[in-house]
Amino acid sequence: MARLHAQSRATYGRPRLLKALAAQGMKKSAERVRRRLIRHRLRPVYRRAWQTITHSAHRLPLAPNLLARRFDGWGPNQAWVADITYLATDEDWLYLAAILDLGSRRIVGWSMSERIDAKLMGTALRSAYWQRRPPRGLSVHGDRGVPYVSGAHRELAQGYGMPMSMSRRANAWDNAPMESFF
Repeated sequence: MARLHAQSRATYGRPRLLKALAAQGMKKSAERVRRRLIRHRLRPVYRRAWQTITHSAHRLPLAPNLLARRFDGWGPNQAWVADITYLATDEDWLYLAAILDLGSRRIVGWSMSERIDAKLMGTALRSAYWQRRPPRGLSVHGDRGVPYVSGAHRELAQGYGMPMSMSRRANAWDNAPMESFF
C-alpha cells in the first residue's frame, strides 16, 4: 500500500488505493485500507482550489485601451504590460506582480506579497521605473482589477508621466504577452 501511495506521488487516498489494489488482484476492505493509511501516516496531497484574483466588477474609473492588441513594433521603454499571478506555497498563497517591457520582452519590475492590493502593483511599478528610468509618455497596460485602477496606482503612474491603459472587461487577449508569460 505504501508503494502504491508513493507511486501516485502521494495523490491517492483510500478510494483510489482500493481500486489500485483491486486491479492488482488484492481485495481489501475500505476499513482495512483506512486503518493502514492511518497507521503508516499516509495522507493524500490535495490540489489547492483555484483562486480568482482579479475583481473587475467595481465602480472605479477606468482607462482606455491604448494598446488595442498592438504588441509588436515597440521599442524599449515605450509600452509596458503588467499582471498579477498567484503562487501556492506550503503555508498559503503569494502574489506576484510583474511588468514586462514590450520592446525588450523582459521583466523590468516585479513585487511579491501575501496580499493582493494596490501596494503590490505600486511596488512593481516603482521597481520598474527606478531600474529603467523610462521617458515620459510610456504606456502602462493592465487589466481592470482593483490594484490597477486604485487611486494610489493611478497617481503613481501619472507622477511618472505614464498614461494608463486597460484591457476590456473579461478579455485576457488584450494583455496576451503578459498573460502568456505566466
